[in-house]
Amino acid sequence: MIQYIIEFIGFQLVFLIVYDFFLRRETFFQWNRLYLIGTHVLSLFLPWLKIEAFRTEIPIEYYLYPEFLWNIQNEPISLGTDSKSVISLSWQESVFVLGVLIGLGLFIYKMAKLYQLRKNGEIQFFSEYTQIVVANSNLAFSFFKSIFLGDQVIKDEHDKIIQHELVHIRQKHSLDLVFFELLRIICWFNPLVYIYQSRVSELHEFIADAQVAKGNKKEQYQMMLSQVFQTQHISFVNQFFKTSLIKKRIIMLQKTKSKKVWQLKYLLLIPLMSGMLLYTSCNYEDKKEVAESEVTLSEKISKLKEEIEAKGSLTDEEKGQLALLIYKTYPKDIGGISGEEGSIEYSGVPFAIVDEVPVFPGCEDANDKIECFNTNLVNHIKKHFSYPIKAQELGIQGRVNILFSIASNGMINNIKTKGPNELLEEEAKRIIGKLPRMTPGKHKGKVVHVPFSIPISFKLQ
Repeated sequence: MIQYIIEFIGFQLVFLIVYDFFLRRETFFQWNRLYLIGTHVLSLFLPWLKIEAFRTEIPIEYYLYPEFLWNIQNEPISLGTDSKSVISLSWQESVFVLGVLIGLGLFIYKMAKLYQLRKNGEIQFFSEYTQIVVANSNLAFSFFKSIFLGDQVIKDEHDKIIQHELVHIRQKHSLDLVFFELLRIICWFNPLVYIYQSRVSELHEFIADAQVAKGNKKEQYQMMLSQVFQTQHISFVNQFFKTSLIKKRIIMLQKTKSKKVWQLKYLLLIPLMSGMLLYTSCNYEDKKEVAESEVTLSEKISKLKEEIEAKGSLTDEEKGQLALLIYKTYPKDIGGISGEEGSIEYSGVPFAIVDEVPVFPGCEDANDKIECFNTNLVNHIKKHFSYPIKAQELGIQGRVNILFSIASNGMINNIKTKGPNELLEEEAKRIIGKLPRMTPGKHKGKVVHVPFSIPISFKLQ
């Protein structure tokens, strides 16, 4: 999600830079309106779009524990907290929700102000709009099909103001502003949403001014704009007398109409979008596909294990072939698991192949030493498990794969982990590090190192 947020904000920034440098000063107001709304919507979807013609997959390197060959602990040990809370949010999620609630509160407050103005005003109905006369004020703005007009606004200017606001109503400018207002609630952390809304609001005024100026003398209309009127600080209404925009509107009225040839500037969207699609398409291979590959390989290994168990025992030649396969491929894998560059020296005999498995303390007289080993290992993990407090606060959970060796002296060493977060990995290492000294495994009459792997699932409850 963080990657998606960074990408859509980055795309919006690029679109805005192009707009401010190449398009903002042109008089193609309707085209610019379409550009701003269209590019904002596009930026939300572009990170998800991938064009096959552009696609160059860079596979994410992953490493798979051949745990099904080493031991019979196929299912991960699930460990969790005893938390009684129904909803558990990380601090990042809490900040996001708080921002959304504040944004929603401000939106409701603004709507309440509009409702109050309408409730206290004198309502007059016309064919295309509803006029609300606000007592003791010189307000002038529209919201959807309602025009709010203060009773202190000069009567002679009413017609021009209403003509202006009717342009907003007919072209549904309020929809644009409410769209960005709702986006501000969800994307309150994105400053570019506010800039987009400001640019669109500015265009609305230019569009309405240009329409009204066609039927009136520009000089008189500019004179009216230069008068100081009261304004309401409501971001999603079309305000006629918005002080910060008056100067820009007068300048734009005086500006010579842009030549049609400059509409070619909009062709800049082609290389822009091509570059963005190239970026999103030439991305890392979908993690889902990698996961599916892992599952497929795991299933194959599981099937191999079942075939070995069904056979009962392997011939010396078969054991040699299986051991050779693991010996040749496994060092590369555990190099990735350890997080260190290159590979590590591999020595030892896999748990599933060793003639005499390591003996867990207390299992010396057990008939099935493998089952006893696994039972005691699981009990040890559950006994010493303690969910890291910080991981609980951050909402971190997931599966940690653990690889360790039972050395020729019976001690536990070479503990390696691969998991979603360092906090969980450290807890897994701590638990395995507490394992007692064991009777070492033997193969062909010699004491050997025996590697063993087990997955642990950390779950917040």
